Amino acid sequence: MSQFKEPITLAFSGASGAPYGLRLLEVLLQQGHQVFVLISSAARVVLDTESNIKLSANEQKATAQLSERFGAEPGQLQVFGKDNWFSPVASGSAAPKKMVVCPCSAGAVSAIAVGASDNLLERAADVVIKERGQLILVPRETPFNEIHLENMLKLSRLGVTIMPAAPGFYHQPQSIAELVDFMVARILDHLGIEQQLTSRWGYGEQK
Repeated sequence: MSQFKEPITLAFSGASGAPYGLRLLEVLLQQGHQVFVLISSAARVVLDTESNIKLSANEQKATAQLSERFGAEPGQLQVFGKDNWFSPVASGSAAPKKMVVCPCSAGAVSAIAVGASDNLLERAADVVIKERGQLILVPRETPFNEIHLENMLKLSRLGVTIMPAAPGFYHQPQSIAELVDFMVARILDHLGIEQQLTSRWGYGEQK
C-alpha cells in the first residue's frame, strides 16, 4: 500500500499561468498526495519565462529538480515525458482517477476535445474521460473565440470541469500570490481536498 494519499495527475501545457500550476503542485505535495507531473515542451518555455525555472527535458532530472524545490518525499513526485507511453497515466488500469491541466492552452483543450492522444498529456486526459474520472481544465486565454468555446462546451457535456484562470477579488487580495491562491483553492475544492488558502464568500470579515 502506498504511503501517500490518492495520486493525482497534474499537467502543465503551454498557456501562460505557470504560477498556478506550481502552487497547486506545492500544496498537493504538502497535503501528502502522490503527484504524476506531465509537462509539454511549450510549458517548459513558459516555466522559464514566468517563474525562472529551467526544467530539464529528462524525466529523472526534472523529477529531481521539482522534488528538491518542493521538498517532496522519495517517490512522491514523478515527471513523465510526453512520449513515455509506459507511464501509469497512459492506461486506464493504472492512471489516477483525478487529473488537472493547469494551465491549459487552447491547443490542449482542442486536442483533448477531439481525442487526439498524440502525446502523453492528451492521452492521460483521454484516459480520465473514458474511465469516468475527474478532469479539471484551467484554460488561460483571452478572449475566447467560438472554436475555444465550442471545444469547452463539448468537454463540459462529457463531465469535464472547465475552470478558467479568473481569480475573484472579493477577498481583497494584496499580492499576486493571493490571486494565485484563490484559483488553487477553487481547484482543491473541486478535488475534494481540504484547504485554507483563502477566505470563502460570506465567511470573511464583513466591511
